[in-house]
Amino acid sequence: MTKQNVVVSDCTSPIGKVRLAASNSGLFSPIPETLASLDGRLIAISKKKPIKRLETGGARVNAWVDSMRDSSPTRTKSTPSLPEREGKSSWILRHPSALENFEQIISASKGKQIVMFLDYDGTLSPIVEDPDQAFMSMEQMREAVRDVARYFPTAIVSGRCRDKVYNFVRLEELFYAGSHGMDIKGPSKHPKSDKGNQELIFEAASEFLTMIDEVYKALINEISSIPGAKVENNKFCLAVHFRCVDEKRWAALAKQVRVVISVYPKLKLTQGRKVLEIRPTVKWDKGKALEFLLESLGYANSNDVLPIYIGDDQTDEDAFKVLRHNGKGFGILVSRVAKETNASYSLQEPSEVKEFLRLLVEHERGLQ
Repeated sequence: MTKQNVVVSDCTSPIGKVRLAASNSGLFSPIPETLASLDGRLIAISKKKPIKRLETGGARVNAWVDSMRDSSPTRTKSTPSLPEREGKSSWILRHPSALENFEQIISASKGKQIVMFLDYDGTLSPIVEDPDQAFMSMEQMREAVRDVARYFPTAIVSGRCRDKVYNFVRLEELFYAGSHGMDIKGPSKHPKSDKGNQELIFEAASEFLTMIDEVYKALINEISSIPGAKVENNKFCLAVHFRCVDEKRWAALAKQVRVVISVYPKLKLTQGRKVLEIRPTVKWDKGKALEFLLESLGYANSNDVLPIYIGDDQTDEDAFKVLRHNGKGFGILVSRVAKETNASYSLQEPSEVKEFLRLLVEHERGLQ
C-alpha cells in the first residue's frame, strides 16, 4: 500500500499574541501551569496530572473498537428510531423535544440574557463523509445563526480548527472556539462583552503545537495502509476520521493510532462520531470554554443569564454537564437515536436546530 490511501487535512495558521479575558473568579483556580493572558494578567492551566502510558494489547484495542461502534451509530434503516429503541415513556420523556417545549424554555429565559453555544458538525451542518466539505447545507441556516447573533451573544464551539470553522460559517459577529475550546477568538466589537472593544483571544495549549505536528506527521505515515482513513490537523488536537474505513479495519486503525501516541504521555486519545481524537492532557474542554466565554461576557456566577448549548457529539457532554451541574441553562442534544446524555432537551437533526433558532429570533422580535 502507498500513502495515497490517507487523506490529509491540515489547518495551520500563524499564532498571534495570546490574550485572555482576565479572571478574578475561581473558574481557573484549580488549573496551574500553562499560561495565557488578557489585560496583562495570566491564567494557568494544569498539566500536572500523571498520565498512564497507553496499552496497545489486543484486549485493549478490542475494547476501543467496541467503543468506536457505540459512539458511531449507523445511519442505515436497521438503526431503530428513538421510539423503537426505548419507547415514548423513557428517553423522550427525559429529553423532550426543544421544539415541542419551546414555550417552557422561553419561560425560563424571562428576565435573563440568553447566550447561545452551537456545535458545528452534526448541529449546523450535516455529517458528511469528507469533513473538508462540511459546509452549511442551506443558506437559511447561516441566516438563522446570523439573526440569533443579532439578539444574543453567540459562539460556535467545535473540535475543528478555529480558522476552518470560521471559513465554513463566515460570520464576523460570532465567538469561535476551536480545538474543543482550546483556541478562542471573539469579535473585535461586541455590545454584550465586558471588555468593550478589546478583541478576545485565548489559546490553552500553545506549548503543545510542536508535539501535535510531530504526531500528525507520524499518523500520516503509520495509517497509510488503511484505505479511507483521514488525518485532520485541528491545530491543538488531531482527528483521525474512520467514516470511510471498512469496519473490519477499525481494530487495525485503533491499534496503529495508539502505537503512535503511546510515546506521548502528555496526549490523550478520545473519540466522537466516526473519529478518534488526540488532544493535550490540559484540563480544558467544551465545558471549560463555555464557562470562560460566560465569564468574558460578564456573566460569571450570574443569575441573569440563560446559556443554551446545542450539540450532537460526545465532546459536547462536557458542556451539558456544566449546565446541569450549575442548574443554569439548558443543553440540547441533536440525535436521532437514544443515548446517554446530560442534555435537558433534544432535537433530531440540523433542520430542527434551524427551526429552533428561528423561533428564538421570532420571539425576541416580538418583544421589541
